[in-house]
Amino acid sequence: MSHSNQIDRLSIDEAGRELLPWLINLALQEDDSAGFLSQTVLTVEAASQGAHSTSIIRGVKGTWRVLATTQSLENLPQDLLSEALDSESFQYAAPFYATPLKRLDSSGHLLVQSARASTRQSAWDSMAAAVAFAWDIFRQRQDSSRLAERLAAMLEMTADWNRSHETEALLEEIAKTSTRLLGAERATIFLLNANGNSLVGKPALGVADGELVIPSDAGVVGEVVLTGEPRRVDTDIAAEQRQINREVDQKLDFETRSLLCVPLVNAAGQTFGAFELINKIRGNFSDEDQVALVDLAAHSAVAIENTQRVEHLETKRRIVADEAAGHIHLIGQCPQIKQLKQTIERIADTDLSILITGENGTGKEVVAQMIHYLSGRRDEVLVAVNCAAITESLLESELFGHEKGAFTDAHQSRAGKFELADNGTLFLDEIGDMSLGGQAKLLRVLEEKVVVRVGGSTPIKTSARVIAATNQELAKLVEQKRFREDLFFRLNVVAIEIPPLRDRAEDVVELANHFLKLFCCKARRETPAISLASQKRLLEHQWPGNVRELRNLMERLAYLSSGNVIEPDDLAFINSPRSPGSLVPMNLSLADATRIFQCDYIQKHVKASGGNMTDTASQLGLHRSNLYRKMRQLGMEDNSEPLE
Repeated sequence: MSHSNQIDRLSIDEAGRELLPWLINLALQEDDSAGFLSQTVLTVEAASQGAHSTSIIRGVKGTWRVLATTQSLENLPQDLLSEALDSESFQYAAPFYATPLKRLDSSGHLLVQSARASTRQSAWDSMAAAVAFAWDIFRQRQDSSRLAERLAAMLEMTADWNRSHETEALLEEIAKTSTRLLGAERATIFLLNANGNSLVGKPALGVADGELVIPSDAGVVGEVVLTGEPRRVDTDIAAEQRQINREVDQKLDFETRSLLCVPLVNAAGQTFGAFELINKIRGNFSDEDQVALVDLAAHSAVAIENTQRVEHLETKRRIVADEAAGHIHLIGQCPQIKQLKQTIERIADTDLSILITGENGTGKEVVAQMIHYLSGRRDEVLVAVNCAAITESLLESELFGHEKGAFTDAHQSRAGKFELADNGTLFLDEIGDMSLGGQAKLLRVLEEKVVVRVGGSTPIKTSARVIAATNQELAKLVEQKRFREDLFFRLNVVAIEIPPLRDRAEDVVELANHFLKLFCCKARRETPAISLASQKRLLEHQWPGNVRELRNLMERLAYLSSGNVIEPDDLAFINSPRSPGSLVPMNLSLADATRIFQCDYIQKHVKASGGNMTDTASQLGLHRSNLYRKMRQLGMEDNSEPLE
């Protein structure tokens, strides 16, 4: 709507039209509300005849607040002002004139004058309309300017807030920004505790730990949380001043003169706290301040919820990492294992590339997990890849990812293992089985710390730490041109060799008890004891499957054995497919090794003959009596009559 149409609508006649250019000029030049209103009453008084004083007054909560005046006012005619405000029309009671300023966002403002001479009602209404019109222009100009500033500030603030991962730091930043934006001395964000019976306010200057705890129904803040409605307390309203919780002031060693408090509402529409500003630096908090704080509270609620959600997830992830780390152990006290533990502790919290070697089943993945959980990356992900289980055609896609349409079955983009392990650890098992082409691409990623998805062109940075493992001798593969020498040296910065179980005889019983207890707990049964005879059998076994074989044996015993003691007959060893029988441990003397071999050999023949000792002796090239004598010499049990 044009200014001319607005002037016609407000019925501004000649008196107002003469005044209007001056007032519009003030509205366009003044940047301060108090300055504009002061100049306005002076201009109106200069255009009036016989005026003693001219004022702009606002009715607020049953009291009259003088916004601008040319003279000190005494004995304001309360009834006249109330009548003018209620009737929204010109009122006169000598020597006072009062007319509402009917602005587009009218909120109880009056133009009041004390004059010696009488003034036509139409002229006075016209001047009041001119003042209201100019004030609208000033307010719109100010509102537009402040809105632009506030929106820009909010955009910047919320971007910063949503990057925060710590609630306490976020609350301090919100308080700092809101006090600056809305001209307050202090700000506090109150959040309901888990039980909903207390409000915890932060930041709280002057309080231990910067945290203020009050009952959830205390004072203005408690009322806002209870009702979900904003509240303001002005400096000059006695009834409102009595609602301020002065006990909090005492705790803070601070005096609250005015405050503005709005609720914090989550995405589900539930009030979970309150946002409070204290002490407007200039005057009282306004309607505009309230609208701005409601907006700020809405953005703050989202940022707080997001930050709390991130904190909750990080806490859960940390708990999961701690639990996972608690289940990762290297069992054993033999010198090799002690040395291995010391090496892991020294290198875990570094970014060195590590190559773990050892036979199948020795626990290479356990060592990789220990390195990860002892490092600063323990709260991040550990991604394991079995290179031997991935075909050459899919290896690059699996490690580096692919874009949609990169190949026939690529129906959507997918991140590779390097991306998934970013900031964490990537465990490449059976690295010796990787193709030469895959080795070349892996080497480039290790050198440049950048991956490019299959079918893509965008470099993606990765800070994944690589731990490789193999059961092969990579040095021999290098000689045979089956493994790249440069990749070998890149991976082999620190080499860890895990000894086979047959070289750790002193750890066998300890490992057996550990696994048996673990699986009996899962099977919900008491852990049986391992008899001395069974322990002897465990020590005599060669363990071609290493720790994995022992673990599987104990799992089978936990679920299938029924007694309270594990006897030798319960031990059903599984021979390695590479060996026809149990091999003799390398840490025995020749005499002991010979005895173990003879016992094992005789037992197998007895079993093959169905217990027929005559047939057994014949197969062994002995007389039956000589067989019994040999068995007694070897300490083999014979609790029954010979079977024929």
